Amino acid sequence: MLHVVHHPDYVVPAKGEGTFRHDKYARVMDALRESGVPMTVHVPDIMPRAWLEAVHDPGYVEEIIACRVAAAKERRIGFPIDESISRRSQLSPGGTWLAAKLALRHGYAANSAGGSHHALADTGAGYCVFNDLAVAANRLIEEGDAKRILILDLDVHQGDGTAALTAGRGDIFTLSLHAEKNFPTRKARSTLDIALPDLTDDTVYLDILKRTLTGALDDFRPDLILLQAGVDAHVDDRLGRLALTDAGLVERDQIVSDAARQRSIPLASTLGGGYGADRDAVARRHARSILTLGSS
Repeated sequence: MLHVVHHPDYVVPAKGEGTFRHDKYARVMDALRESGVPMTVHVPDIMPRAWLEAVHDPGYVEEIIACRVAAAKERRIGFPIDESISRRSQLSPGGTWLAAKLALRHGYAANSAGGSHHALADTGAGYCVFNDLAVAANRLIEEGDAKRILILDLDVHQGDGTAALTAGRGDIFTLSLHAEKNFPTRKARSTLDIALPDLTDDTVYLDILKRTLTGALDDFRPDLILLQAGVDAHVDDRLGRLALTDAGLVERDQIVSDAARQRSIPLASTLGGGYGADRDAVARRHARSILTLGSS
């Protein structure tokens, strides 16, 4: 049984023709249902304000909740913060936390949103408002659900916000495989960064992932993996610079799933990036990622 966390308010009506389309989450759920795989959908709650403020600056949290965000900061985020976006931004971290709790029980669970790895302490950036990965990891450790968490970031863009928000913590290991010349221009320092050259293909990428992930898991020995499973490393992605194929993305996720299962490590995934004019194709890539991760 596939366990997926989703809330109807993840979906916000599309406004204009921007790169980030807020209807992606509905399309992913449609693709999952069309697969015919048995699935239980779990509905998250809004993440409590105190949990957000444990990682983000309280003033910034107030700006988002009150929908009073300066225009310059909205430009950095990539879209205006209205009531519907504010609500989704509070729901998404709750979804990642819930997916992790379900993974601890069932072995694997997915949040159908999340992966907001560019959000920093006092601002969002790159279509990210609150950093659900850092917030959820912090809360899981505080509650005693996990002692050591690996945040594995396979988005084509470096997880700079996650790295910055968890810097110096011995109980959280951040591993980012990303395109060296892609956003953000100024990278943060993850526990381990693997910066890849433009047009890195399936063969090279998958070999590096397998070797790097094996070393990180065996050395750090986490008791939970939070995966940012962005699909923007695909060769056709509008904002990507790598050259993974559909088959390569499937094998990528199979490598992660197999590595977690072989070590009996619970795995929770978040959506992350995926951009292109064919929004259904992007949604199918995200859905295929969840199905691959949950197939074992």
